[in-house]
Amino acid sequence: MTEYKALRHIPQANLFRQGDVFVLFGELFGRGYANGLIDEARKAGMTILGITVGRRNDDGSLRALSAEEHAEAEEKLGGHIINVPLMAGFDMDAPAGEQNPTEMLSGITLKSWQEDKLDWDKIELCRQAGVARFTESARQSMAEIDKLIPDGANVFFAHTMAGGIPRIKAFLAIANRIYKGRGERFMSSRALLDSDLGKLILMNFDEVSANTLKYLIEASSAIRARVESKGGQVRYTAYGYHGTEVLIGDEYKWQTYTNYTQGYAKMRLESIAEAAWNQGVAATVFNCPEIRTNSSDIFVGVELSLFPLLTALKKEGGGAWAQQQWDACQALLNEGETVQGILDKLESYLQTETSAGFRNFEAWPMDNSPELADLMIGTSDEISSLHQDKKALITDHLSSLVLEGTGPLMFRGAAEKIAPVLWLNHDIIARQLNALHK
Repeated sequence: MTEYKALRHIPQANLFRQGDVFVLFGELFGRGYANGLIDEARKAGMTILGITVGRRNDDGSLRALSAEEHAEAEEKLGGHIINVPLMAGFDMDAPAGEQNPTEMLSGITLKSWQEDKLDWDKIELCRQAGVARFTESARQSMAEIDKLIPDGANVFFAHTMAGGIPRIKAFLAIANRIYKGRGERFMSSRALLDSDLGKLILMNFDEVSANTLKYLIEASSAIRARVESKGGQVRYTAYGYHGTEVLIGDEYKWQTYTNYTQGYAKMRLESIAEAAWNQGVAATVFNCPEIRTNSSDIFVGVELSLFPLLTALKKEGGGAWAQQQWDACQALLNEGETVQGILDKLESYLQTETSAGFRNFEAWPMDNSPELADLMIGTSDEISSLHQDKKALITDHLSSLVLEGTGPLMFRGAAEKIAPVLWLNHDIIARQLNALHK
């Protein structure tokens, strides 16, 4: 288990400047955590480079971006993209003439998935094929990026790869029961982890969300050696999740969303950063708060931990701007409903014995339970119903604030070289936001 270390001060280190290079190791598809870092890099005048995960042909084969796709991706990034496909994971990889894992899973159904078995020797050969493909592509990409980094420049590598669920029809129905189901529709997350399907998903999560940081650090070793030999510095960051401290009562306490299946891969990501740090490589995993994104919306209830940020903004010295955030959130609610009323509901939810039972850092990530699902999903549905528009939620606004706050904390925190794993909790995010809006 990673040592718990929260960032408690606003970093002031100002390492990066015009002429330095920012490399996004992951592709931008929508508004997410990566945008906060890119915003900081742009403010510093850095040259922005990126990679692509590539696209799939109709037959499932991986290809580079077309000229039109390449231009669109570069416009979205605001920088140059190396057009070598870097799709992580091995769910679509196999030795020549063999089935890939997605094909092996094609016969799985909602009735059969807990009993269906996989040939693990064949799965391992697929994993090796996927790793060989990815690491070779990473080597090619870094060779191209190396040409674009001038002597004397500092370099910031931002790892943003995450995910790894195989594309099989049955999984959406399974996931809906595990992450959204309650009552008769509840399904245990442990049932998934104990199945061959679940074990494969965990392996693929490791490859996508964690091992890609190791492959990046290895593939960029020549860049690192050259940059450092010329007096420059190199930093690596990655996005983690391992629970977040939020205000419960008037005290910041660690809590978490359950069940977070990717948690095992996020802990592996932490261990990769720690191993790199011990080898003299400045790699930091920043464990960020729960927010709403396109990918997190399958996890009903993950957004509940956002609401106490409003209280933190006031507690951490927020004045008129903090009140403006309350007012903006109030404007989204039905007539007769109040932000304070929602915060009271959240306080009750967080203070329940059921909720408190999952605040066990050492046991993370814990399996779900019928009691927690009923409480968490019920609370989420109730609060959503208090809004005027289900597509304009308070949690959307609060998510954008978290993104704004984490960007400078990570950018300057990485420059300061504090530790291999850091938690960004509501206290420091509120203080950073208040400082930005004084």
